[in-house]
Amino acid sequence: MVDEQLNSGLRAVRMAGRLIRFVQQELTLLDSFSKSDRSPVTIADFLSQALICRILHQDFPDIPIVAEEDSRELKRDENRPILGRIISFIGNNEALSGTIDEDNFFESIDLGAGSPSQLYWTLDPIDGTKGFLRGEQFAVALGLIRDGEVILGILGCPNLILENQNGREGYLFYAVKGKGTEIQDLNGVPSERVSASSKTNPKEMRFVESYVSEHSDTRLQNRIADILKIKRPPLQMDSQVKYGLVASGNAEIYLRIPNPRTPDYKEKIWDHAAGSLIVEESGGVVTDIYGKKLDFSQGKTLKKNSGILATIPVIQCEILDIINRLKSGWKTEGEAD
Repeated sequence: MVDEQLNSGLRAVRMAGRLIRFVQQELTLLDSFSKSDRSPVTIADFLSQALICRILHQDFPDIPIVAEEDSRELKRDENRPILGRIISFIGNNEALSGTIDEDNFFESIDLGAGSPSQLYWTLDPIDGTKGFLRGEQFAVALGLIRDGEVILGILGCPNLILENQNGREGYLFYAVKGKGTEIQDLNGVPSERVSASSKTNPKEMRFVESYVSEHSDTRLQNRIADILKIKRPPLQMDSQVKYGLVASGNAEIYLRIPNPRTPDYKEKIWDHAAGSLIVEESGGVVTDIYGKKLDFSQGKTLKKNSGILATIPVIQCEILDIINRLKSGWKTEGEAD
């Protein structure tokens, strides 16, 4: 059954990735607005969610979908011009025929209003909306969770170029629990296995971190890099694309230490479900910053976890030890007095 769910998920994320990349090229400032929590949302977020939810629901009507967006904000009077743009786009896009249309658009978005259950999908239709708006990196992130454990993860990264993949642009990473991590381009070119980095010297490793500094404690993260004597500058980008870099050996450490200004913030499941499995199945390891396995059994947030560490096994314990000592106010060997 997981193979059937994988094929459906790949088709949905591939279609959404192509659609969103086209929308990104055509996007104007009038095609986005801020939600009540001040986070940005675009016409592409709604199109992506509607398309993926409709495909998944058609194929697996009994599996609920827990997604980031809903149609309430879009129905507000002040956002009517954006809705008009979306309906026009749907009507003029033949690729959407048979999936979403003007009549089922709101319903398709709200298919993502499900609740976590024994088996459910979790979806971020565009992870990294700020990166999307800048014309840079974003991801379409789809995970399948069973009994609180991620068993399938798909990451669509339409703008990603990987040095070790012949410079092609646009990839799908995917993993099934216990079967490794694979990569293919957005055109469905035959998949190939990817593996996390085999480096053993921390000096040769590389961090990947959020582009937006308020998402994490960058000061503490920079201190950790200094202690490890990592000289290469960190790669900065939005979204779960960072997990893809770790899984494919293009970076070794993705660290997200909670920002001191928002100590009570809890990560959302759709922001980490797909990426965490993709790293783990590539030979990497993903925990919170205290070494605890991510717990997807607590509803829509990782309420029992704090922060994120995605890395390779050879360096994990050292990073966790440094975090513990720094957060305890201890001096670490190699730090200046």
